[in-house]
Amino acid sequence: MARLQLELPEDGFCYATRLHVRSTDINSGHHLGNDALISMLSEARSRFLFAHGIDDNQGGSLGVIVTDLATLYKAEARARDELLFELGVTDLNKYGGDVIFRVSRPADGTLIALAKTGFVFFDYRAGKVAPMPAEFRAHFPHAAQSC
Repeated sequence: MARLQLELPEDGFCYATRLHVRSTDINSGHHLGNDALISMLSEARSRFLFAHGIDDNQGGSLGVIVTDLATLYKAEARARDELLFELGVTDLNKYGGDVIFRVSRPADGTLIALAKTGFVFFDYRAGKVAPMPAEFRAHFPHAAQSC
């Protein structure tokens, strides 16, 4: 079977946040579990959106839903490691685009993972996909390519 490939633009990352690996994030192999990493990606994405005017926890009518996820695991992370999550947006369209992630361990510069999630804006009151708010798009004038 062919391996998944992710080609992320080196200059596409425009936001960063840090999270610590908790002891509860560790799996039976004694490293960060894939389920925990996906939860951390979700937290980083939520912080990124909030920094750009979208509070996906506010309970309003407009939110963001993930349409797909691709993740490449590059190295192990351990309990209490601090991880740097760098994010950006690419391939914006009328309804959404892609959020890209680069996860590394600042203590030694090790690349832990690369990921990409597709997203669309969703109107929960109407129960359907909604156009991207102009205020959000304005944060990324070059994001038809990358931010």
